[in-house]
Amino acid sequence: MRFIDEAFIEVTAGNGGRGCLSFRREKFIPKGGPDGGDGGSGGNILVQTDESLTTLQDFRLQKKYKAKNGSQGLSKNKHGKDAEDTILKVPIGTLIIDEETEEVVADLVENKESVILARGGKGGFGNSRFKTSTNRAPRNATDGEEGEKFNIKLELKVLADIGLLGMPNAGKSTLISKISSAKPKVADYPFTTLSPKLGVVQSGFNSFVVADIPGLIPGASEGVGLGIQFLKHLSRVKVLLHLVDISTFDVSKIVKNIEDINKELELYSSELAQKEQWIILNKNDLDPSKEKVIKEEVKKKISKKEIFSISAITGKGVEKLVSKIGTKIFSLD
Repeated sequence: MRFIDEAFIEVTAGNGGRGCLSFRREKFIPKGGPDGGDGGSGGNILVQTDESLTTLQDFRLQKKYKAKNGSQGLSKNKHGKDAEDTILKVPIGTLIIDEETEEVVADLVENKESVILARGGKGGFGNSRFKTSTNRAPRNATDGEEGEKFNIKLELKVLADIGLLGMPNAGKSTLISKISSAKPKVADYPFTTLSPKLGVVQSGFNSFVVADIPGLIPGASEGVGLGIQFLKHLSRVKVLLHLVDISTFDVSKIVKNIEDINKELELYSSELAQKEQWIILNKNDLDPSKEKVIKEEVKKKISKKEIFSISAITGKGVEKLVSKIGTKIFSLD
């Protein structure tokens, strides 16, 4: 199934039921007083997270949701039946935004977490409500209130501890398949990854989650390529792993690639750009004799960042990296 991370829907809660206009009519009581009951409340529309869901696909297929109306009040002062709530199921990590005000209604990050999107209208009053000492036979009842109606934007942001960042073909998909059970498509052409991939990585007795997004290229912040569409999924991660292909063994080119990605990151979100970032020099197996020199040269030019050297395809240096990540993540929890 294609990954769907955004959807726009219209939600309308149910209307309240009309109050009842009725008078008590029983044998030997020919002129009983008013006994019309109130109408029932309209159904609310709620959204609730479900850990079994991974996309917003269903909301692309159906865009309008309407809850049921409350029932009309009944005679003998019987209250109309309240309508049942309508519950919309979404994946964990869904952001709820009011389209009109652009206000964030909720950020749902726990399983079974729920929030009311639109409240049902209250039921109308039956005529028994209007009885007074001077008006013993009121002939008025009221309509129920209308339910709330909103246009809502649903936005899915994956939940992960670690985010993989880099140019296309930097080796992100290879790394995530090496260290976790995730099996993303791996090939030697740009944009192999077309949607975020999550992998659970075991580190000692603990585990952490890694997210792989499509590679970034210069101009991404202006819409070039695919990666910029998925940067939102890195907003929740604790540490960014910036993978860099060093197979050219050209220090100036390697450094430029790192700077280009960070420039796009800054243009997209200063908050994201300020997240802790580790530089992962990948494909060091192609010329082991140059590995140490490249790492030292990059360290001189890229300061204030942790730098690791690995080969995602052979596994060289990967175990050490995973151990370091695990220690870091568990120190932050």
